[in-house]
Amino acid sequence: MLRLNDILDRVQQYNPDADLDIIKKAYVYSAKVHQGQMRKSGEPYLIHPLEVAGILTQLKLDEASIVTGLLHDTIEDTLTTMDDITDLFGAEVAQLVDGVTKLSQLSANVSQEEKQAENFRKMIVAMARDIRVILVKLADRSHNMRTLEHMIPEKQKRIAQETLDIYAPLANRLGIGWIKQDLEDLSFKYLRPTDYQDLHERVEKKKKASEKYIEEVQAILRAKLAENNLSCLQVQGRFKNLYSIYKKMRAGGIEFDQIHDVIAFRLIMKSMPACYEALGLVHTLWKPLPGRFKDYIAIPKPNMYQSLHTTVIGPFGDRLEVQIRTDEMHRIAEEGIAAHWAYKEGRASGAGDDAKKFAWLRQLMEWVRGLKDPKEFLDAFKGDLFTDEIYVFTPANDVKSLPVGATPVDFAYAIHSDIGDRCVGAKVDGKIVPLRYKLKNGDTVEVMTSPNSHPSKDWLSFVKTSRALARIRGYIKEQQREQSLELGRNLTERELKRFNVSLNKLIKTGDFKKTAEALGYRTEEALLVAVGYGKVLPTQILAKHVPPEKLADKEAVGVPRPAEQEEGAFTKIINKVTNRSAKSGVRINGIDDALVIFGRCCGPVPGDPIIGFITRGRGITVHTASCDKVLATDPNRRIEVTWDVKPDFTRPVTLRIMTTDRAGMIADISTAFSQKGVSIVQANCRVTTDDRAVNTFEVKISNLKQLDELKNAIERIPGVIEVMRS
Repeated sequence: MLRLNDILDRVQQYNPDADLDIIKKAYVYSAKVHQGQMRKSGEPYLIHPLEVAGILTQLKLDEASIVTGLLHDTIEDTLTTMDDITDLFGAEVAQLVDGVTKLSQLSANVSQEEKQAENFRKMIVAMARDIRVILVKLADRSHNMRTLEHMIPEKQKRIAQETLDIYAPLANRLGIGWIKQDLEDLSFKYLRPTDYQDLHERVEKKKKASEKYIEEVQAILRAKLAENNLSCLQVQGRFKNLYSIYKKMRAGGIEFDQIHDVIAFRLIMKSMPACYEALGLVHTLWKPLPGRFKDYIAIPKPNMYQSLHTTVIGPFGDRLEVQIRTDEMHRIAEEGIAAHWAYKEGRASGAGDDAKKFAWLRQLMEWVRGLKDPKEFLDAFKGDLFTDEIYVFTPANDVKSLPVGATPVDFAYAIHSDIGDRCVGAKVDGKIVPLRYKLKNGDTVEVMTSPNSHPSKDWLSFVKTSRALARIRGYIKEQQREQSLELGRNLTERELKRFNVSLNKLIKTGDFKKTAEALGYRTEEALLVAVGYGKVLPTQILAKHVPPEKLADKEAVGVPRPAEQEEGAFTKIINKVTNRSAKSGVRINGIDDALVIFGRCCGPVPGDPIIGFITRGRGITVHTASCDKVLATDPNRRIEVTWDVKPDFTRPVTLRIMTTDRAGMIADISTAFSQKGVSIVQANCRVTTDDRAVNTFEVKISNLKQLDELKNAIERIPGVIEVMRS
């Protein structure tokens, strides 16, 4: 178990002038306020902040960071206040502790997703002010993942998925390689325990069998460098982490035995020129594979990672990856931003400078600032953390990094929002390409614009960056809002005119604003938009401005109503309730069996988080909460819906299964369906040109649990590459 003296010794080793007294003070205070608290493991709670502080010493962080690690849970889990932290440890530590503390003042009605979104939003703002906030959060998550076995299985999976989606990519973005790999492997262990255990055993077996091979390759490399009088600080040979091997197996649809580059060799050189010279020697020693060379020294990754990567046919006919970098590059590759913390006269410096080096963080702040919808925010946040990137050039030879699969539209928005909005075409290396063209490394991209052009809804089907998605969705929402405002105004005016009431006069006198507030809307415009969407009936507005007896008289003589008023009125939709037992399986605002349609785009099944979308004249369309079609609409047209199903309820789901082309594959898949009690409605199977098969099945599913179990069963079939719900 880690002790306070261990932490003090580590700090003193990398910073002899550190103020150890404040670390001791934080330890004593943390021990006092956490006294009597226990972790799920049965251990004293104090062990956790100690371990977090220990991880921060591995990153060689300053005293304020170590103190924050010791105090990071005091606000959430004890009676400590932020004023207490400020008085005892100063404003700097208080700001860091506040940055890593989750929001507690959230309504009890707020969903888990909304809580997660708001906590991450707070974290982004805090880490933009001081990058040390996220370093403490990563240390906290690292220790929590190491002790996750003490949690219930449901919580294990939720925390592991969040770690894989957000914290591991964040560690990668910050360049902290060892934390990223630890978080990935630990998440993999809980998300796919069977695959993890199987791969772990295979890798351990191969490690024992490969010890001699690694030594022989290292000896060959050392001899070649020495023969050419090229000094090398280290020649390393290591196995890649389990999750990266698993991803490669899934991406290629291959088994572990078919992966020939699970071992990577690394040359640590004295200088940058020596790196390129060593690369030339490696290529004279072994034949390089075309297209497998990457120069991250000339064009560093956004997280400052620098290295030369090449894959060659090694001495025994196996593929062999070699990475070449300087000692400083290696330190940055392992420690990332923490490698830039410098100590001068006992004080940490560089926090502000380091934050400036991360342009992606500033972009992330800019792109997600205006995203109010929790799902849209989380999708944008996760999307910008994905690590696979390409590098393309502007006509002026500026380098832009974009995610793999990015298009000229993504490139246009990366240059400037206005350029993206007015994009009409693009040239890549001088040739005109479609806007959905997928950019490749090294492409030079020129965007063509028109002042009369606007974002297209079709773009949502192929853009990749959160910036592009947010701008396009924002434009579409605004267009929908303007259309609904115009319709709402027309409907309201026509209804009021039947009783000789002027809408404009009501607005001028302020009476219409009172009506809006009485109906739950802050502005007159918001109320008119709600009428246009069908959420509010014009008759509800009439009731506020026309005496009941006059309203009844006019209705009695049959004064005609505008036809459009009836079409799309939300109350009309809700009132279409029958005395039948609920067949739709969905409850809307507590009412059974309302008129509902399920979105074909996402095909929700019981267990999926769902949302309703008001469709004029057609009722409520139910989508999954993560459906892109819903995210592209104005939140005002959404309505809360919940599942309400009977045991025999089923929903059609389409599964797209990519496999190798082997005899018996379809029979094995059909057996999996049968064993899980799933009926096949229709199937379509075809072989592609690369000896693979694409199999599409429409099946009847009872709930999300059954679907997940079915997918897991199919994924375990030999030769299955990918199972996608489409």
